[in-house]
Amino acid sequence: MQRSGWPSIRFPTRKASKLSYCCSPAALFSPRMLVEESMTQSNESKPNTFYIEVTGAGLPEVDGLFVPSTAPATKSESGTVSSLGYWNGKMAWDRADGKSERSPALSYSNTYRSWRLCRLDGHLAYDATCDDEMPPTDTPWHVYKKGVAPAPKVVVHHYDPRQPCPPPNVVFVLGGPGAGKGTMCELAESQLGWTHFSTGELLRAERQLAGPAAATIEEIIAAGKLVPSDIVVKLLRDAMENATRTTGKKNFLLDGFPRSISNMESWIDVFGQDAELPKMLFFECPFDVLEERVLARAKYTGRVDDNIESLKLRFDTFRAETLPTVEFFKSKNKCVEVDTGLDRQAVYSLVCQHLDEYTDDTLASRPLTERAEMLLGIRPFPK
Repeated sequence: MQRSGWPSIRFPTRKASKLSYCCSPAALFSPRMLVEESMTQSNESKPNTFYIEVTGAGLPEVDGLFVPSTAPATKSESGTVSSLGYWNGKMAWDRADGKSERSPALSYSNTYRSWRLCRLDGHLAYDATCDDEMPPTDTPWHVYKKGVAPAPKVVVHHYDPRQPCPPPNVVFVLGGPGAGKGTMCELAESQLGWTHFSTGELLRAERQLAGPAAATIEEIIAAGKLVPSDIVVKLLRDAMENATRTTGKKNFLLDGFPRSISNMESWIDVFGQDAELPKMLFFECPFDVLEERVLARAKYTGRVDDNIESLKLRFDTFRAETLPTVEFFKSKNKCVEVDTGLDRQAVYSLVCQHLDEYTDDTLASRPLTERAEMLLGIRPFPK
């Protein structure tokens, strides 16, 4: 499958609506068919706008993209009346090329309580016994009578992978060591539904998984040099696109980026000169407070750089390389300063306010989890 690039980067100026999907095949059918659909499908059923990618099957004809089924309302083998895009009350898919004799080619069987993938001739090749609402992606499929080992891998896409990925909503998060970036990003991810990416974690993951840039990253780090900005930005771009396509989420907090003007230049090179500049949350904190926090957490983190000598070097680097980037965002009226010298609950409240217009109300109103209460100092961490 060919990867599509981002068309643009935007940061909306109004409250984001609930996740909107690609145009449903239902739009291609007559009003009468839509009325029939509403009669056979409950009001809670949403249009099938997901796309299923199947790879690694023993049968090449099974591999490929499956699109929302366009089969008209009919009775399934169990007697269930299935509507457009559905079969046996669950979403269903056709092969994108339309060659399969069975429509839908990927569907659920109430009789056998399993998801089924068929060959071009309509015979079943693979199945997965479960009651999941969507075809399973994390459990092995079974090779059926007309299948050939190995069973395929299944990936669910929230957007048509043949089209450019919808643009992300990006917020950069910067601050000195110990300013609380990681803590606040974790809270925003678990409580507000934002997706948090750290450049350091992405680089470590690329090395561990032996990704395309792993060898280059290893060589650069072994030489004691910084990983080039273009590699970092491409890792961020790919991580955001993968998250959007596979989870439907589009709100991203990029922790510790951009660390330098060079980072920002590479961002513009990758995303384009016309891309709107993302917003930045800058966690301001006096050095003496940062020093106290880092030395206090050193008892638990085990990080070799959580000591007074390393802290001074890191802070000097931050002032020399990162603060000019912060000033650049201030000059563009894209920087929001957050006083992280306040207590954690007050800082989190400020973060919530600045992310509010892009956060789903139902997520923002959820009670705090135990982990969130620990991070906010409301309850102690277990000993």
